Amino acid sequence: MSYYLGIDGGGTKTYALLTDDRGRVLGKGVGGNGNHQIDRETAAQSIRAAAEGALAEADLQIHDISHAYFGLAGADREVDYRILHPLIQEIGFTRNYSINCDTMIGLRAGTNRPYGVALICGTGTNSAGRNPQGEHIQVGGFDYMYGDFGGGGSLNIEVFRSVIRSWDGREQATLLTPLLLEFLGYDSVSDMFNDFQDHNKRVPVHAVKLLFEAAVQNDAVALEILSHQGIELGKSAVAVIRKLGMEKETFDVVLAGSLLTRGDRGWIRGKIEEAVAPVAPNATIVTLSTEPVVGAVWSAMEADGLEISPEVYKEMQTFRDFEHIQPMVGKTAADAD
Repeated sequence: MSYYLGIDGGGTKTYALLTDDRGRVLGKGVGGNGNHQIDRETAAQSIRAAAEGALAEADLQIHDISHAYFGLAGADREVDYRILHPLIQEIGFTRNYSINCDTMIGLRAGTNRPYGVALICGTGTNSAGRNPQGEHIQVGGFDYMYGDFGGGGSLNIEVFRSVIRSWDGREQATLLTPLLLEFLGYDSVSDMFNDFQDHNKRVPVHAVKLLFEAAVQNDAVALEILSHQGIELGKSAVAVIRKLGMEKETFDVVLAGSLLTRGDRGWIRGKIEEAVAPVAPNATIVTLSTEPVVGAVWSAMEADGLEISPEVYKEMQTFRDFEHIQPMVGKTAADAD
């Protein structure tokens, strides 16, 4: 029997999934931030905690794993890999492991083809793709200064500043105002403004959910922000498609990340579809229906020389079972027993 470990390290959560070669889930683990660009030590602790949680549940050791595949936010450039390889090896994975950006495991989890395009919109945004020839390209994923827009770590600021702009007269009235005041616990925008200024406070990432609550009620300001997010992601998808020469191919554009898979009701997706259709008419926009970490497991299997069977696809393609697991940051595998 062979065992495979997939890791999905994002900006707020890290998931680990351990299966056998038939795709049967044996162990799961959760950690916090797994992006070394945010904090290397926290990322190392989160990845270790998630991996140890999965190993402990499966009653296995690292040396039992045939291949481990790490899909990590922040695995973007060679300089990142010079940090990440020692980080992973310090945890104990010294052989039979692979590292790639988290966008590619999202792609792998969302399509039965070995090629396609993936768009991530979670804490941050990223886009990447692989063509039938095996060429890989990434567009974005480096923050606003380097051309990106959005993700929960930026749209939360858009919520806050839109409320401020409405309050001071630079923006129309918006339902985001009462929603944000209730969310943060203030009686007035003035109180909120002064408290944030006086105490150098930061807007919680989860404030992004207010965009969807307001959009359901047809709030113009919220709809404009979500539309802008969709337009930007559409531009990224088109850039990847053109760079890989996939305009005439049949492939999937996989939408991953919580803003696309759990919050959007077409406000973002619709703009992506509008951008992709005239450039790649044979492309299909699909929303990821399983956890991206499943793509890491399948990638681990393929790195070990296995071909993913229809039975394994069927076993795992709807897996979504991390909600009840508590992060193990600061704990050891033994603590989980």
